[in-house]
Amino acid sequence: MAMTTSQSANPALLPGGAGRGDLRPGPAARPHSRAWHKGAARRFALFALLAVCVLLAACGFRMKGATPLPFDTLYTNIEASSAFGAAMRRAIVAASPNTRFVSDAKQAEARLIQLANDERLRQLSIDADGRVEEYELNLEFVFQLVDGRGHVILPPTSLRATREIPYDDTMVQAKQSEITTTFQQMQQSMVDRVVRHLTSPDVIAAFKNADQQPLEATPSNLDPVSNDPAPTRSPMWGAPGLNPDAGMR
Repeated sequence: MAMTTSQSANPALLPGGAGRGDLRPGPAARPHSRAWHKGAARRFALFALLAVCVLLAACGFRMKGATPLPFDTLYTNIEASSAFGAAMRRAIVAASPNTRFVSDAKQAEARLIQLANDERLRQLSIDADGRVEEYELNLEFVFQLVDGRGHVILPPTSLRATREIPYDDTMVQAKQSEITTTFQQMQQSMVDRVVRHLTSPDVIAAFKNADQQPLEATPSNLDPVSNDPAPTRSPMWGAPGLNPDAGMR
């Protein structure tokens, strides 16, 4: 009878109890177990985040933000009054707040020189009646960066962009507006690419070691150049026709 009472008082032998040989933690140990699992999950998440950061850094990824340039004064022959020139200045100052633009090339520690900026509209496809069905928009920007003494920090670099736009001559005004807007978007994208080149580690290192860089073979043209279409130019999209090179440079 005493044995029966002892067995009934033993929680391990009660229905739902751990039972003999059952090593599962009791109710008192479960909160500690949950806390351990939460801590392990946090440590794993932190490790995974660090691994991703290391991988992105190895691939050359940088978050968009301030990246101080190694020079405080910059001259460019891209006209400040043009939309492209204004966007370029805003983007460079946003990336490097300590950099300011000067109007005299002789006062600049570095010079951003536009060598070419070509906008071209090409007929991509034509229907059986000789009407344009699709246009191809092409933008090419060529530039270089030199220091105040003429050392080439970034040699002539060509950036290209291409877009395709369906054309409908029954909606000429709407399509002309679409083409203009697309060119503006392409220019903004080009500005961002130029800034990424200027703020790259290779360019910054080259400027800091400018004496080891070659001098310009021919001095650059420092006269301001505008990138906005001249008022006298005919629209770049022109009129639908059979000329495969329709449009203006």
